[in-house]
Amino acid sequence: MFQCAVANNGDGEALVADETRLTYQQLDDVVSRLANGLSALGLIKGDRVALLIGNRAEFVYVLLAALRIGAIAVPINIREQTPELTYVLNHCGARLLVHDKSVSARLPLCADTPVLEHRYCTDGEDRDSRAFSKLLERSNPTSPRPRLAEEDVAVILYTSGTTGLPKGAMLTHLNIIHSVMHFALCMELRSGHHERSLLAVPASHVTGLVANLLTMLYVAGCNVILETFDTRVFLELAARERITHTIVVPAMYNLCLLRADFDEFDLNAWRIGGYGGAPMPESTIAALARKLPSLTLVNAYGSTEASSPATMMPLGLGASHADSVGICLPCGDIRIVDEAGHSVETGADGEIWIAGPMVVPGYWDNEDKTRESFELGYWKSGDIGSRDADGFIRLHDRKKDMIIRGGYNVYSAEIENVLSAHPDVIECAAIGQPDPVLGEKTRVHVYADAPTLNADSLKSFCAERLADYKVPDFITFTSEPLPRNANGKLLKKALRERS
Repeated sequence: MFQCAVANNGDGEALVADETRLTYQQLDDVVSRLANGLSALGLIKGDRVALLIGNRAEFVYVLLAALRIGAIAVPINIREQTPELTYVLNHCGARLLVHDKSVSARLPLCADTPVLEHRYCTDGEDRDSRAFSKLLERSNPTSPRPRLAEEDVAVILYTSGTTGLPKGAMLTHLNIIHSVMHFALCMELRSGHHERSLLAVPASHVTGLVANLLTMLYVAGCNVILETFDTRVFLELAARERITHTIVVPAMYNLCLLRADFDEFDLNAWRIGGYGGAPMPESTIAALARKLPSLTLVNAYGSTEASSPATMMPLGLGASHADSVGICLPCGDIRIVDEAGHSVETGADGEIWIAGPMVVPGYWDNEDKTRESFELGYWKSGDIGSRDADGFIRLHDRKKDMIIRGGYNVYSAEIENVLSAHPDVIECAAIGQPDPVLGEKTRVHVYADAPTLNADSLKSFCAERLADYKVPDFITFTSEPLPRNANGKLLKKALRERS
């Protein structure tokens, strides 16, 4: 896919990141040198290369170079803490890690990651890491490119499970190619010199990786990378770079609209505004339609296990189907089933099962979770929804106990597992609480018998063990056991009614 873009649009702009501007031919040259550097270290097809890199040009270099030598890229969110990083690096068996200096203090000790042979820092030599520039010094090919099959794993993306331990979804080359074809076809993206996408969500997330970066490679468009989301910088970039395409969470659109100077930015080139991860408020949809009449909003529903989208709203139908996440994508299949796995009637609620060439084959080195989550070629999403007679899918409840905070998935079990390890906590339960900006914030109900225990100390306890966006926003203490039904199941609905 990348080589086709180089061949068809070699002189076209491929990447804009801070002061870096590269054409497709120039990007190909960098990727070739880096691929040679990786091969010179002895990395071969199937080896795992971990990327602990923020939204910057080096992320793209390492991703494409790893894939070029047949290695498997493992992008990791730069906000993860040491315990999570240690688990992921060991579980996937990464041989090489490229990281930003900003995360150095959170990296596990070398002794705690025995399989990890090589560490490189994007910002120069650092502690146990060599300078990333060293990998770019080899200009001559050191080995032939391996033959790759469609079903070979290209990327492992770790998604937290309800047990608290991350699961590594295996995205194959076929999964990814089919997913970017979905975006290109259903969003009517134009090949060649036309499309320019602004990456404002983490590149390590399936949306940033597939929906933004790799989709632009498919249409030989330009990726403009924003390292940290800031409304003014976002709007300045969108205007200056003549952005045509974005996929962000609804909260980001809303934050931009709240700026008093929003109308001062020339955003007339902006055609496609994708979103997902949370419902778009009707007031936001109306405001964008009024201020940016040339912008078409496109709702999509998907997951890491679906390599991003499973449904998408047909262009122009969003306003008339505001309560829907669209229709099933081409070559995909969605079943709405009851607890026994039988399809329900049209309009009835049930669990959403997803199949198709974009659905991953399972989780890395985790047969139990793969067997539990996949059946008859379908991924069992855990989401409750329905489908009307015209094929439009509606979501009625999200994955069990999941909180979506500013577009980030936060599983309540992760927080509960950490807090349960605190000696003064008897039991706890995390729930989502509506928030006008982030969509949801996290509130934890804690049953404890220590009068001196306070919210700040528990938040600090979590901050040492969890990514910052997973740290509870609010903590409510109770002197009574948490509510349960006759079978002993925790009643989170009752807790939501209390909040």
